[in-house]
Amino acid sequence: MNDTTGSGGVHTDPAALRELSDLASHERTETGPDGAVAGYRAERTLRLGVELKRQLKRRRTQLVLGFVVLLPFILVVAFEVGQSSPNARSGGFVDLATASAPNFVVLALFVSGTFLLPMIVALFFGDTVASESSWSSLKYLLAIPVPRHRVLRQKAIVSGLLSAAALVLLPLVSLLVGVLWYGTGDAISPTGDSVSFGPSLVALALSTVYIVVQLAWVAGLALLLSVSVEAPLGAVGGAVLVAILSQILDQITALEGLRNYLPTHYSFAWIDLISTDVDWSDMAGGVLSSLIYSTVFLLLAGRRFARKDITS
Repeated sequence: MNDTTGSGGVHTDPAALRELSDLASHERTETGPDGAVAGYRAERTLRLGVELKRQLKRRRTQLVLGFVVLLPFILVVAFEVGQSSPNARSGGFVDLATASAPNFVVLALFVSGTFLLPMIVALFFGDTVASESSWSSLKYLLAIPVPRHRVLRQKAIVSGLLSAAALVLLPLVSLLVGVLWYGTGDAISPTGDSVSFGPSLVALALSTVYIVVQLAWVAGLALLLSVSVEAPLGAVGGAVLVAILSQILDQITALEGLRNYLPTHYSFAWIDLISTDVDWSDMAGGVLSSLIYSTVFLLLAGRRFARKDITS
């Protein structure tokens, strides 16, 4: 039987009220030394596994990884439709692509290094926080409560894992496709150097690691833009535009030594690994440049996010 109380005719259930009162009496109201409710532990919030699973379920993640797997097959079809000589021993990267599986991997990394790979990194890092703002879910995430530094760190780690997975997946699939179509021959450079299949795999692995490290500056910039704007397209597009602008400026020889300070100047230094006499100086410069840029951008992103007025 319901009781009617108050002039407004509000109906209440005495049994429900007693249940709510009993639950409230068992709520922990004491606080810890840091002022948080006793039992609250920040490290239990927004765990990596939960965030990673959430990002893997997103359509954009599935499309990116799917396209990375599909790209080597598209390149093979292009060579099959066009005219190529599998016995070519000279020429540029395109001419040498069908000479062996290692050369096919080199081509896949070379043609995607200008735009596709920076865009993938920018997409994962630029979308991670800005998408939460666009969905108006960021303030609820912080109200759980998840500390701001933890939100940024967890999302950056997951974005890094997804970016690295995509960057590693491309040469792996390209190698498998290349072995099936073009065999396990020597890796041949445009300069005429020939590296046997075994050592060429080591060179390709080091090239992939270098590309991952070199693109860290894109990750840092995209994350900075992601915490600065509320539109994912603005963060992703901004990072990609900066990468394209840097590549354009790098082609202007009148800048001379100033080009060495551009973040994309050493983007293709990994090509030196496909050689019998490896020159490590450009790759060392590329790693140093990327680490400096990425560190500055990440520190600025952390500072910006810590002070940002979260309204959405």
